[in-house]
Amino acid sequence: MISLLSMSCLILFISSIIMMLASLLSKKSFIDREKASPFECGFDPISSSRMPFSLRFFLIAVIFLIFDVEIALLFPLILIMNYSSIFMWFFTSLIFLIILLIGLYHEWNQGALNWAN
Repeated sequence: MISLLSMSCLILFISSIIMMLASLLSKKSFIDREKASPFECGFDPISSSRMPFSLRFFLIAVIFLIFDVEIALLFPLILIMNYSSIFMWFFTSLIFLIILLIGLYHEWNQGALNWAN
């Protein structure tokens, strides 16, 4: 029977050979500055880093974050439905949704939801 040490050495040897072969046979590409740079939310990575940041992009991201968190807060309402009276659950859900819709109406009225001017 093959000992544990010899089995470990054999596995290490085979995996090293496979990694070397993959490294030698892989398609090499030239290093490109654009491909080596991280993706920055659609902004051109080669241009100057001192460009002014779009305030419109920031506001839409904040609005998305706020409404995303509010939707996540709706999930516990389903769980508490079994532990409270149906009237209390309905009243709490209705108040929460009314506040959410008032916020959505305010953002729409202020023009923050217009994607392009």
